[in-house]
Amino acid sequence: MINESDQLDQFILGRLLARRVTIRLVGLRRLWASTSILVLIALFGSTLVAAEDSFFKGKTIRIVVGFSPGGGYDVYARLIARHMGKFIPGNPAIIVENMAGAASLISANHVYKVAKPDGLTIGHFIGGLFLQQVLGRHGVEFDARKFEHLGVPVQDTYSIGLTKASGVNSFDQWLNAKTPVKIGGTAPGSSTDDVPHVLQAALGLPLQLVSGYKGTADIRIAAESGEVAGFCTGWESFKSTWRKSLDSGDAFIAVQAVSKPHAELLKVPLAINYAKTDEAKKLVKVGAHDPGTLARPFVLPPGTPKDRAFILRKAFAETMSAPEFLADAKKGNLDINPLTGEEVARTVENLFKIEAPIAAKLRQILLPKV
Repeated sequence: MINESDQLDQFILGRLLARRVTIRLVGLRRLWASTSILVLIALFGSTLVAAEDSFFKGKTIRIVVGFSPGGGYDVYARLIARHMGKFIPGNPAIIVENMAGAASLISANHVYKVAKPDGLTIGHFIGGLFLQQVLGRHGVEFDARKFEHLGVPVQDTYSIGLTKASGVNSFDQWLNAKTPVKIGGTAPGSSTDDVPHVLQAALGLPLQLVSGYKGTADIRIAAESGEVAGFCTGWESFKSTWRKSLDSGDAFIAVQAVSKPHAELLKVPLAINYAKTDEAKKLVKVGAHDPGTLARPFVLPPGTPKDRAFILRKAFAETMSAPEFLADAKKGNLDINPLTGEEVARTVENLFKIEAPIAAKLRQILLPKV
């Protein structure tokens, strides 16, 4: 894979060649390692910055979120929208547009096929759709490997939260329940649906999934009204959007679908510890643990000019470590544990290397019947 230094070399070289400056590629790394590169930057850097200034200045970038307002995806997108523009030449405005439907599949397809690849549209949908593509889900109209990946702000700790009114007090009690526990979901491809289905198949967890909600904010309302007992999402969303109920004891986290417990959930059991066979353990890992890493991707449409993609990827990374951004995230009880665009791209490639028997089993569990 190409690292950031390599990308910067290629980026600068491409711009210089575009201006008919002849540089021998074989000497570029030696040039970068020496002070001579400073001369090139002095000569051409201001031109490059000015060119991008002229493009982004006065423009508006939209982040297309695949879920309804008020849920975790929307909250993270709006947090990033408040800060990322400061790190983009020309300081463009950034707005959030919600395009809910089919566990964000509608928005993912839109960003891939419809959105103009000019650097002014960023997609934010659930990364579980990448696994759905690998499994061959009908309706997926994108290739995850062809998106320009900007990064993820946090790696999700997938968990299932239940209300006190559900009558379930612990995960062990749930496992031994004679009546399925009803939980809400959005659609296949979302953690709200996929993780519970994986746990149901791997652990024999008695549950009934009621799918079709527009987002976790809608499921949360349904849980609080007694329509369902709870739902699955990242702890990172739970603690921000369901804080009041968790603090009052009206809701609790029953189980974590991750390889090791979150530091704030040390007493909450891990689903993997209840898997009794090697196959069950692999199903939990591939179907629940791994998708959590890619749960919240920010992407650009394929074909976005490489220079603009580079600038936006860099701006995303700088945003993740900016003190004002981190303070804002802390204020909203939002965890920040990012991956770079390069790391996301590598992880996406690895999804396409799942063992055939596990992939076949996951198809049976996760793909909607059509």
